[in-house]
Amino acid sequence: MAYSVQSRDSLVDGLWLMAPGAEPWPLAGAAWTDPRPATEAGRFYRVLAVNAAQRGKVLARTAAAYYAKSLLTFLLASQGITETPQYDVALYTLRYETIDPLGSRTQASGVLALPVNPGRTIPLLSYQHGTLVRKADAPSLNAFGERLIAVAFAAAGYAGVVPDYLGMGDSPGTHPYHHARSEATACVDMLRAARTVCAEAGVSLNDQLFLCGYSQGGHATMALHRELETYHASEFTVTASAPMAGAYDLSGVTTDDVLSGRPMPNPYYFIYVLASYQAVYHLANSLADLLAPPYDTSLPPLMNGLNGGDTINAAMPLVATNILRPSQLEAFLHDPQHPLRVALRDNDLYAWAPRAPIRLYHCSGDLDVPPANSQVAYDSLRRQAQGPILLINPSPGANHGGCVLPSMLGAKAWFDGLKR
Repeated sequence: MAYSVQSRDSLVDGLWLMAPGAEPWPLAGAAWTDPRPATEAGRFYRVLAVNAAQRGKVLARTAAAYYAKSLLTFLLASQGITETPQYDVALYTLRYETIDPLGSRTQASGVLALPVNPGRTIPLLSYQHGTLVRKADAPSLNAFGERLIAVAFAAAGYAGVVPDYLGMGDSPGTHPYHHARSEATACVDMLRAARTVCAEAGVSLNDQLFLCGYSQGGHATMALHRELETYHASEFTVTASAPMAGAYDLSGVTTDDVLSGRPMPNPYYFIYVLASYQAVYHLANSLADLLAPPYDTSLPPLMNGLNGGDTINAAMPLVATNILRPSQLEAFLHDPQHPLRVALRDNDLYAWAPRAPIRLYHCSGDLDVPPANSQVAYDSLRRQAQGPILLINPSPGANHGGCVLPSMLGAKAWFDGLKR
């Protein structure tokens, strides 16, 4: 067994949140001390006994695909990319042991793309994918999705890793969408599994590690970077990190945007966050208790991992907050301790001190994830960072989808200049 500690500032109400500590959760019987100062009203704790995991243990490895350089040249050219692949690429799907949001043993999956016969040591690169709702769309299952980004990096001499995240691909339960800590732990353990498979495949890694991701993947990349430097600095050293178009200020910029009443390009993001945080934090007795009719009966069945964003969008109003019960909406508007606001604050990602350099990519025409998220992160991180922090608008005026390729090409060019 192992143990996690949660805390809250009231005995009778409020959300139980994972308490901060010097060690990652869960604890293996170690003593724990709260690093925060005591509050006048007091603070309450509970200790959770969880099933200990062998984090990063490879449970299954499957050879999934082989990409010759000629095929890779065609695939890159079809996306308007003129780079010439340096290597054939072998792709593997992995299933590995990790932890859930409370620290208990579970499993997750992902893909690993390796250059064939690189003839030298190569760096690891972890790409965190964007928002997916159907479990079957996860990179380990979708041959035409974001796994191809790892393939493109592998063709250039990286060991490319793409985690599915919890609850996606071959992972049980609800996907904890935009839950920073479990995004991070699933990605850390995927890196561990990838290193094991590289050793078994005879691929030698150097000590470099690059991180990047777009949209939800931008949020997950920032969470992973923070997790690695906070808890795993003796195991991994981040070389450079490129979070792209992420919602790093969920409780501020993102919440203000949702409450503005503007029609959203993808209103399903809001119910996805609600369903995720209900599963992790138990905001109410059930997801339906947060929702107004008819959404209390129409939306929860759609959040089962079998439906895509378009299907959920069709069941949503354009003003996303109209799905909330009037009493919940009123409280969300005016109560800073509303459970959803507390959960959103718990997943903000700008109040930490990175050591490795970060380049934030975000286009000014993004209507899905307001660019002010990256501005807030940039302003905060550069005051605390030990390494350089840049904010880059790679294609001024481009929307969320139009910003993907220029952001990825910009990040790759930066990484290539650092890669050994």
